[in-house]
Amino acid sequence: MIKRLLIANRGEIAVRIIRTCREMGIETVAVYSTADREGLHVRLADKAVCIGPPPSAQSYLLGNNLIMAALHTGCDALHPGVGFLSENPDFARLVLDTGLCFIGPDPKLLALLGDKVQARAAAQGFGLPVTPGTKTAVEDPAQALEAVRALGFPVILKAAAGGGGKGMRVVQEEGELPAQLAIAQAEAAANFADQRVFIERYLYNPRHVEVQVLAAGEVAVLGERDCSVQKNHQKLIEESPSPGVSAAMREQMYRGAVTLFQALAYRGAGTIEFLVDKEAFYFMEVNPRLQVEHPVSECITGTDIVREQILACTEGRMDMEPKAIRLQGWAMECRINALSPGRVRALHLPGGPGVRVDSCLYAGCTVPPHYDALVGKVIVHGPDREQVLARMARALAELRIEGIPTNRAEHLGILQDSRFRSGRFGTASYEDLEKPLPRETSHAR
Repeated sequence: MIKRLLIANRGEIAVRIIRTCREMGIETVAVYSTADREGLHVRLADKAVCIGPPPSAQSYLLGNNLIMAALHTGCDALHPGVGFLSENPDFARLVLDTGLCFIGPDPKLLALLGDKVQARAAAQGFGLPVTPGTKTAVEDPAQALEAVRALGFPVILKAAAGGGGKGMRVVQEEGELPAQLAIAQAEAAANFADQRVFIERYLYNPRHVEVQVLAAGEVAVLGERDCSVQKNHQKLIEESPSPGVSAAMREQMYRGAVTLFQALAYRGAGTIEFLVDKEAFYFMEVNPRLQVEHPVSECITGTDIVREQILACTEGRMDMEPKAIRLQGWAMECRINALSPGRVRALHLPGGPGVRVDSCLYAGCTVPPHYDALVGKVIVHGPDREQVLARMARALAELRIEGIPTNRAEHLGILQDSRFRSGRFGTASYEDLEKPLPRETSHAR
């Protein structure tokens, strides 16, 4: 068992990891930029090290600084959290080369799965269906046009090294292609230092469904999550099980996930993502790390995913028994985003039966302008979707954050939408909701 672990991240995910480590008897080291010196993760960790000024490129993205902090404080392992360097194979390799344990899969797997073109080919090779598209990246408009004429319009351009909606462009007709390709390549280069772009047939308003996996020799499936409620390709609400997946499709997804992760000899926590179009589903990508929405799967399985991830990566085992996993009830998560930076004057978090809040906020803390807008997640669990919808509405109504505007009211509006309530919601549905969503325009509740 490791004794001390550095968390190479910030915010609510760092707080989440610290809490599990404390239960496991593992000391934690937080890292922080000067903008995060008052962060909750800094307060909760056993030790804390400043790694640079506010910009991520000068702090949280400096792998050498993170590793030096781990070595200086006597850590045995490093947990990358989500985002930042969590999927960077060069960073993972550097961590291992210094004698630290990396809480994640092998760097070679990170490199394979981080390349969307290679990952598609690997998934297809193991029998998973993929969206029709190019087998390699396209270099120029002529090559792209040839591919698109074979696929038919509309198509979507995607960054081969991408994610998070960056480097993605939908093309509806031939005349748009050259300009959109140039934009997608520029965005890919700017965000991922890799301008390669591939093309897929565009599916209008599909469901986005992902399967949560834990692996250490055996592969355990912890159900699926529906992440279809998205704004500008950014997830807002996640739930499990998916209201748009049949029992037969669910079984096929689970079987495909087990096949792929076993073939890859995967270790730790991971997620395989699918697009669901009517009665068909298609492999999209693998996220080889912890996911922001992992609490949804924890609720319906009674599992601590962070604990199992740490055990899988440090000891090659899990406490859980894959065949004993039972999915119970329904769970939902709403991501609470700050709409602008500022100081939190007052805070009241909801509670009661089946309510959980993962957050980095406290009264008096400052939300800096330099990082992701996510400041917390409200997660609810109940016996069925109807009760979960009522419980989430109640929990959001109780949530009080004074000093900064958030998207709380936006979530309440989505919960009232008839298509969402009936489970008929796809990735494009946000754009044409039945009525304008309310916004919190002042720095009050």
